[in-house]
Amino acid sequence: MSALLEVAGLAKHFPVKSGLFGRTSAHVRAVDGVDFHVEAGETLAVVGESGCGKSTVGRLVLRLIEPSAGTVRFEGDDLLALDAEQMRARRRRLQVIFQDPYASLNPRMTVGAMLGEPLHLHNLAGNEAQRRARVGELLELVGLRPEHARRYPHEFSGGQRQRLAIARALAVEPRLIVADEPVSALDVSIQAQVINLMRALQQRFGLAYIFISHDLAVVKHIADRIAVMYLGKIVETAATDELFRNPRHPYTRALLSAVPLPDPTAVRERALLEGDIPSAMNPPPGCRFHTRCPFVRESCRTEVPTLADDGTGHATACPWWPELPPPAPLIATTLPDHDRQRLERLQAAFVSQTEAT
Repeated sequence: MSALLEVAGLAKHFPVKSGLFGRTSAHVRAVDGVDFHVEAGETLAVVGESGCGKSTVGRLVLRLIEPSAGTVRFEGDDLLALDAEQMRARRRRLQVIFQDPYASLNPRMTVGAMLGEPLHLHNLAGNEAQRRARVGELLELVGLRPEHARRYPHEFSGGQRQRLAIARALAVEPRLIVADEPVSALDVSIQAQVINLMRALQQRFGLAYIFISHDLAVVKHIADRIAVMYLGKIVETAATDELFRNPRHPYTRALLSAVPLPDPTAVRERALLEGDIPSAMNPPPGCRFHTRCPFVRESCRTEVPTLADDGTGHATACPWWPELPPPAPLIATTLPDHDRQRLERLQAAFVSQTEAT
């Protein structure tokens, strides 16, 4: 049985205009040949540094922007072959949650009108009474109350606005939701609430997610599989537990080494990368990571590595990974006395403040 979503050779090259007549002088290779799939009910996380092309991938899948090359097959249909009317009908099954909930909600529309609009466009509510009932049901699904339908977006907190964005995505009963940094603009405690809500909704409705994020600590709690992107290409894919336990690509190792540790008595040796990310207008030949890789070899400068699967679902775009030294382990250490005493004072102050409130 084929996957819910299958992407092959996906690319997007943005033209760069220059000169008096605005002629195309170069192209920004934001996405440059990406392959992946998403199964029904699965969460695929796409991670990487800012500018690696992960958000562009999400928009290409939804056809919010048109790709330069490649294929996108959803439920067996080639989305790139559909005309505007056919694509509009398919959008009911493909929805998106944007990073900034306030910018993605219309400030001039009440919540009821906002959630009722997709119901009207796709003929999912027979009359006004049914539409109001469905809006109330959607609000309750995301932890809000039906009477909130009379309010405007500015009357809600950031976490509540993101719940509204989730409710709007659910309104048309989708099968796949692209979540583009859905919790990065929220406080840490609110992030956990939204992530738990998304997981509960996924289990209830069998949703599939493409979860785009730069925060691996968040990704670990929601993703089934992870695809790591660097400069427009996927360099490693694996099941979440496998990727955290056994990262292979040097870039993946560097990302994981930067994840903050919740234990103040534990330290980890950082895999620091030298230099800056190369320009997407003029990416380096061969492996695109070779200009920053601590394990670079001469062949890396000329040969383009393929994303090779080892047969277990763990694919790596580095032919030398079996010969690399193991990643630096987590090292437990004892804090100096003055740091330990300071930590104990801070913890005691926090406990007393919590009890007082």
